[in-house]
Amino acid sequence: MSADGADPLDDPFGTTPLAGRAVLVTGAGQNGELPGVGYATALIAAGQGARVAVLDRDPAAGDRTVARIAAAGGVAVPVVADVLDDDACALAVARAAELLGGLDGLVNNVATGDRAGLFDVTPERFDELLRINLVSAWQITRHAVPRMPRGSAIVNVSSAAVSSRGPGMVYTVAKAGVENLTEGAATTLGPQGIRVNCVQVGTIWGSFAAANMSEELRAPRRDATALKTEGTAWDVAAAVAFLLGERARWISGHVLAVDGGPPHRLPPGPPVDTVAGTRDGAPAGAVR
Repeated sequence: MSADGADPLDDPFGTTPLAGRAVLVTGAGQNGELPGVGYATALIAAGQGARVAVLDRDPAAGDRTVARIAAAGGVAVPVVADVLDDDACALAVARAAELLGGLDGLVNNVATGDRAGLFDVTPERFDELLRINLVSAWQITRHAVPRMPRGSAIVNVSSAAVSSRGPGMVYTVAKAGVENLTEGAATTLGPQGIRVNCVQVGTIWGSFAAANMSEELRAPRRDATALKTEGTAWDVAAAVAFLLGERARWISGHVLAVDGGPPHRLPPGPPVDTVAGTRDGAPAGAVR
């Protein structure tokens, strides 16, 4: 037995790792027939025992998520706010903490994007995309941290698009900023006992993807993963919930890719001939 009388051979976290936690999830309203990451995160968190504040700028979308959680026996409250406005972020955090009786979990999930080239967008659109995808996470976190006790957890949601260099580069730049924000915040807030991590969303098919690309793109996106399968918002939300809970109590400052595995861009081949400097008749390092 340990000093507190607990049996070290027992799982200390039980079956509801988020029991007793008060979690704010941004962009958690639900629109359409497919789940979004925020919606799925809110449902999984509530199912694991958390009290959840569902933040969305669309009251009807937020109410749909709250109703779904309540129907499943969970506890959730709606919070309406436009995260582009810093004062609105402050009020939203205060409202969530008031309704939930505290705040020890935060998920920064709000995101939007388009396929415009890096220098094709107007200055106004560039600023808007940065504010939605990056600045909003900083604003919400800034207001939430003073209310969060030791043992709290923050999870930011990024995208595998941070590695892409094609259309939609403003979104890519913003999400790269989210990952850097995660590492910086983890270092800054670590002494306060607050963990900060990030989940990098791969090529899932959900409400965001369905609204921004055609069905024809699904097969090549799926085949670009190592598992050759397509993920969903539920896969991402499960990872977010893990990082929010006590099972991840010794994990901070990390970016967890939920992406079906890295793509294999080149087929496996024989080792490089270190004497001749060639492989299969091609110069070492050459890409066929």
